[in-house]
Amino acid sequence: MSGSFAQRVLALAGAALLAGVLAVAVAHQTRTSARAAGPQPAVGAGTGWHTAVAGVTGDYPDAGKRSRCGWLLQPDTLGVVHPVLPCGAKLFVELNGKRVYTEVVDRAPVPSREDFALTPALADRLGLTGTRDVRWAFARG
Repeated sequence: MSGSFAQRVLALAGAALLAGVLAVAVAHQTRTSARAAGPQPAVGAGTGWHTAVAGVTGDYPDAGKRSRCGWLLQPDTLGVVHPVLPCGAKLFVELNGKRVYTEVVDRAPVPSREDFALTPALADRLGLTGTRDVRWAFARG
């Protein structure tokens, strides 16, 4: 094997090794970033953000009582009341750029002008008073 050929082989082997190390580092960083980011909205083909009218649950259901989903509702419970979505369905609710990861904590009728009823704690976190249009999306994963 000539000296220049051996140098080329070593240079290619070094480049291949460097490319492999970089690929592993990028894959690890991507995986770590995705985990650190937490749940994300399920936005893609056939899914995405929806608009809904949301209000505040008010006194229903009473704090300290169990919801139809089995939640022991407290003043700090962040959740959504919906007549159809399954208990525990994970979703994001967004208003004026504030996005909160939450779930369905009760299945109950809501006023006819509303699609969702938010717990007082969730409404407070979003800055919702009265009845307003919000954006929502199912959580991915």
